[in-house]
Amino acid sequence: MFLSALLLALPAAADVVVVVNAKAAESSMTKDQVSQFFLGKSTAMTPVDQAESAPARAEFYKKVTDKDPSQIKALWSKLVFTGKATMPKEVGDNAGVKKAVAADPKAIGYIDKSAVDASVKVVYSGS
Repeated sequence: MFLSALLLALPAAADVVVVVNAKAAESSMTKDQVSQFFLGKSTAMTPVDQAESAPARAEFYKKVTDKDPSQIKALWSKLVFTGKATMPKEVGDNAGVKKAVAADPKAIGYIDKSAVDASVKVVYSGS
């Protein structure tokens, strides 16, 4: 009984997917392609991040870039300081990412798989 209560108390890992505008030409991307946008190595698409405190953010960066939040923060601080890139747009949650991506044909973001709807298109799921 105690063990099952403990398991129920643990947060389930969300299944994070990468999304683009529903009308975007891209239909799928590799892990490497996605990481290029979120590590400031490509400006072909505009990355949209969830809030630093959002569980999906840490999971996304670990899954796609193999980096933890502090490594990502340090990387972006350096890129911004040297003028090589501007920080990704930050929104609060899945709904904010969907809204930003749906409004911008060049945007790319990540949301929980359960939040996907017709306003966005999944281009990478990592599974």
